[in-house]
Amino acid sequence: MLKKRSKNWLDSLPLGLLTWGINLWPPFLGAGIKIKTIQPDFRYIEVVLKQKWYNRNYVGTHFGGSMFNMTDPFFMLMLLKNLGPQYIVWDRAASIEFKKPGRGLLRATFSFSEQELAAIREKADELGKYVFQREVNILDPQDDIVAAVVKTLYVKRKEDKAKPLAQP
Repeated sequence: MLKKRSKNWLDSLPLGLLTWGINLWPPFLGAGIKIKTIQPDFRYIEVVLKQKWYNRNYVGTHFGGSMFNMTDPFFMLMLLKNLGPQYIVWDRAASIEFKKPGRGLLRATFSFSEQELAAIREKADELGKYVFQREVNILDPQDDIVAAVVKTLYVKRKEDKAKPLAQP
């Protein structure tokens, strides 16, 4: 009989090795996306997108798909790491609004405060599941917003299997 693992094997990786692995993940590597910073508490992540010949569009600006891709997993990853294994977290939807052409080194920063994390836990516990939106801006070297991405996140507390079933 196989023993069920209690935690994800990625949780045991040192932060530097995890960052290195994410940076080598083919969708990021191929798009020119790189994690610049991950704080050890997973409450702050900065991602950059270098403009290269292979991630430019027809008119010579950043390919929109690469900009969208650079925002994909980070809020979910941060919530998984901070809320713990008793919560299910999913990216449920996302949208992007392009504000101006992206050129040069683009960056996006993701963060959660302890107060925000506590409020998310509270809502998920109170409501059974909590669906909310979080925005991240993609900035150019002049700190102008080139795109705004809205992520819809789903958080649900896992059922406690040790609880006895209610009797009718």
